Amino acid sequence: MALHLFLIVFKKLDFLVLKFQLSLSFLLLSGSACGLQITSTGPTSIEKASGETVKLDCQFTLSAEDSGPLDIEWSLQPSDNQKEEKVVIVYSGDRAFEHYYEPLKGRVHFNSPDPKNGDASMNIMGLKATDTGTYQCKVKKVPGISSRKFLLTVMVRPSKPKCYAEGQTHAGKDMVLRCSSAEGTQPLQYIWERTTGNKLLPPLAVLDPVGGTMSLRNATEAASGTYKCIAKNRIGTEECLVEVNITQPPNNAGIIAAVVICILLFLILLALLLFCFCRARNKKKYEKEIAYEIREDVPPPKSRVSTARSFTSVGSQRSSLGSMSPSNLHEYTKSQYDKIPSEEYEKPPSHAPIPPPSRMAGPNLSRMGAIAVMVPAQNRDGSIV
Repeated sequence: MALHLFLIVFKKLDFLVLKFQLSLSFLLLSGSACGLQITSTGPTSIEKASGETVKLDCQFTLSAEDSGPLDIEWSLQPSDNQKEEKVVIVYSGDRAFEHYYEPLKGRVHFNSPDPKNGDASMNIMGLKATDTGTYQCKVKKVPGISSRKFLLTVMVRPSKPKCYAEGQTHAGKDMVLRCSSAEGTQPLQYIWERTTGNKLLPPLAVLDPVGGTMSLRNATEAASGTYKCIAKNRIGTEECLVEVNITQPPNNAGIIAAVVICILLFLILLALLLFCFCRARNKKKYEKEIAYEIREDVPPPKSRVSTARSFTSVGSQRSSLGSMSPSNLHEYTKSQYDKIPSEEYEKPPSHAPIPPPSRMAGPNLSRMGAIAVMVPAQNRDGSIV
């Protein structure tokens, strides 16, 4: 029985020794075939803020079997498998080529001036959010080859947020304080603080740390003050201030009364203007009518016909008529009609004196040698009939 147990234990020991020998042989063979190794042990997931510089560590060692030319290549691995990788920087033939990738041109270079000494690390300066991605360091010296990957996340600190209030600032009303950053790597968190008074937020304030709002329900005058909003992420913080002034609602009845009074004053003023305009218009019309009536009362033009004086002149000149011949009489009568009445008879006919009737009868005048003369008749207004 003891012999049987000894044989079993011996067989197990022999199996373990054989397994160890096989493992050692495999390690030796693999070491001789792939003597090149990357020895960096730092983190492969790196987070940096925008604007900073990052070093992607890629240290390596060579073996005696690695006799081929040294090639170092850094590439940006695509997030989509259907896209091809982008070569960032290359070291080949004892020369560095640093202008393969246009977005990183001028911002990427090898950490060592001579990478063949075992330092294939790469530095990226002035990091941008678009530099986020997976970078691979591949070192090859035939027959050895090795690679290492890094996940670089470029985080952007929050930009200066904008703070403002929405809603009515009257007591008893609801209002909202808003805070928002245009830039910043998520997740962003917003924190509200009060910087004046007792520095405690109103008891009915409702905070939204993700949306960046603070709601003030049924606000009172005690909620007045200065509030600060802090935008925060893993990279840094930025803040802004907003002033809140809660006042009592205005007296609507007084405002309505003032508006009504203003409207009434405006209507009264308008009525006065219309009254003055109409009065001036009627006055002007009345003056025109008076002037027209005065023009109607002007006497007609003076008549050139002989007036009552002709009658008296006939009697006074009877002696001369008798001595005139018919031809001379015709010229005399013509000249008499052409004479213009004197100023004594320039008055309207209605005011001219009526000549006294002649005492001498017609027969007596005939005996005395007088000649009858036809005198044109006149109306009362002086016109010739």
